[in-house]
Formats: sequence, structure tokens, C-alpha cells
Amino acid sequence: MKIYHVNDPAFRAYGRVLADYDVRELLEALDAHTPCPEDRTEYVPEEPALQGLPTSKRLALSLFGGAAAQFGWCNGRNTRLNCLEYHRSSEFNLPSGDIVLLLAKQEEVDADYRLDSARVKAFLVPAGTLVELYATTLHYAPCQAQRSRGFRVAVILPRGTNAAMTERAGSSKEDGYLTAVNKWLLAHPESGEAKRGALTGLYGENIDIREDIAD
Repeated sequence: MKIYHVNDPAFRAYGRVLADYDVRELLEALDAHTPCPEDRTEYVPEEPALQGLPTSKRLALSLFGGAAAQFGWCNGRNTRLNCLEYHRSSEFNLPSGDIVLLLAKQEEVDADYRLDSARVKAFLVPAGTLVELYATTLHYAPCQAQRSRGFRVAVILPRGTNAAMTERAGSSKEDGYLTAVNKWLLAHPESGEAKRGALTGLYGENIDIREDIAD
């Protein structure tokens, strides 16, 4: 699979690189205070060690215009697509090492909430690069950029995103794909999420980039 760089013009349809913020404090806390599982990917929506940083408070004012933001993390190892999700808001990712993001566009999802995985593109995000993924960009867990190394990624979203739903919606077909607060999920039939009951929306190959990344 071709892996584009986030500085490639192809990324502009999915998001943008934010180069004018000092994120060193956030990166240091990410590496110092969050685990990196060796055999899975783990996600924590809000991490106190990141949330309380002066850098995080300044970023929240800029990234969401003063609206409440949560600073969490997604760490571990992964090379597969498995699922794609989207929010009604942008998501910001900041990796402490190189990662690969597998992305698609919401306009590519058909009326039955199905998406051909052949439309997914891969993008390399270098260590320390803050990127915005637009609300119309489908994404999921990052992938490692080296087979021998996992990843740590700070994930910044509006506060409450990905929390458990306390009330179920049910008035539209799209509501069936709502798996958490502000989180709509399209699962591949081969994914663990589908086996646990998530609605399938991805068809075609369950992309695995293991052979496309460095040793």
C-alpha cells in the first residue's frame, strides 16, 4: 500500500499539519506517564497527566476556540484497518514517534453506510507532528510505522467524546452506528469490534500495512 506523507498535497482533503505550536511539554508527559502495550492498542479518552498541563490549557483555547477539550491517548501496536470512525468535530493527533494513519472521507460512504476499503489512504505522521483530522475524515487506531516499535499518540477531542452512551438514539439508520458519545463506527467483518456486535460498514480487504512499513 502506498504511504503518503502528511506534507503531501493528498492530505489536504483529510486534515492539516499544525506547525506553530510548542508541544514539547505534552510529548514529554505522553512518553513519561502513559503505557505502551506490546500486544494490543489501548485508548484512554482523558488522561490527568496530559489534561492538567499548561500546554494543554493553551492548546484547548486554540484548537477548539475555548470549548472544553479532553486530552487522552491511544498507545500500543497495530497494523490493521479493522474499523473506521467519525465524529461531529475535528480530532487532533500528536505522536511521540512516527505513525501511519489510515483515512477515508465521509463523502465516500454510501447511503447504506458502507465503504469500500479500497478507498482508504495511508499517511505517515512524523514524530512530534500535530495534525488535525477534519470531522469529515474517517479514521481509527493509528498504525505503527516500524514493525519493531509501538506508538504513543496524544488524542485531543471535545470533552465527553467516546464516553459511554447513557441514552440510545434510534430515529435514523445512522444512529445504529453510534457506539459512544460523538462516535459513529463502521466495522470490518473480520474485526473484533464486529464480533462484539458493532455494525459492519467496511467491505473489501481488511488492510494490513505490515509489509509496507520499515523493520
